[in-house]
Amino acid sequence: MSRSRKVVVVTGASRGIGAAIVRAFRELDYAVVATSRSIKPSDDANVLTVAGDIGDRAVAQRVIAEGIARFGRIDTLVNNAGIYIGKPFTEHTSEDYAAVMDVNMRGFFYITQLAIAEMERHSSGHVVNVTASIADTAYTGVYSVLAALTKGGLNAATKSLAIEYARKGIRVNAVAPGIIRSPMHAPETHDALGAFNPLGRIGEMSDIADAILFLDAAPFITGEILHVDGGQSAGR
Repeated sequence: MSRSRKVVVVTGASRGIGAAIVRAFRELDYAVVATSRSIKPSDDANVLTVAGDIGDRAVAQRVIAEGIARFGRIDTLVNNAGIYIGKPFTEHTSEDYAAVMDVNMRGFFYITQLAIAEMERHSSGHVVNVTASIADTAYTGVYSVLAALTKGGLNAATKSLAIEYARKGIRVNAVAPGIIRSPMHAPETHDALGAFNPLGRIGEMSDIADAILFLDAAPFITGEILHVDGGQSAGR
């Protein structure tokens, strides 16, 4: 197996947007280290799957270590893992808070530390955080406090890391999806959800994958939060 092939780590990779990201990178002949709680082994020799809770530092360590052992390098990390729990603020439980923080924040923190440490050894690399358009734009009747708290925090961290590591050859960007046709939304809700966007429809999972590939291939872009939301963040 060629050690010159680029390698991407994708979290939350077993279904939905994460699975679409894996497919998109494989089409460009990247080797992929794919992780999620429920991910199954792959028949593709260039896809290494690692099952586990990405909010657990030991799992994050295993993802990076096994990726390097198999493919020899880490070029890109896509922090896609995330959960959304929509409730009125005062109805959130401590379990809700813990679950969202575990995936959205610890799931970013540990593996990003480990991936950047590996990227520093080669003076190159790219981190893409999948955040959320709703972190910037709140809507009446849409319960978004925990999303804003965590995904908004990742937007801020994206800019901080971009500046901290710019001179070390490591770029950090974010893609902020709007409402996407994925397993998160039941098909019967798609038309109503599309009304939230100026373009009048919901997005496709491939739109997010394409945005990530664009950023990965854009060496002069860092610290960018690219909204892929049909104009939702621009106004209505």
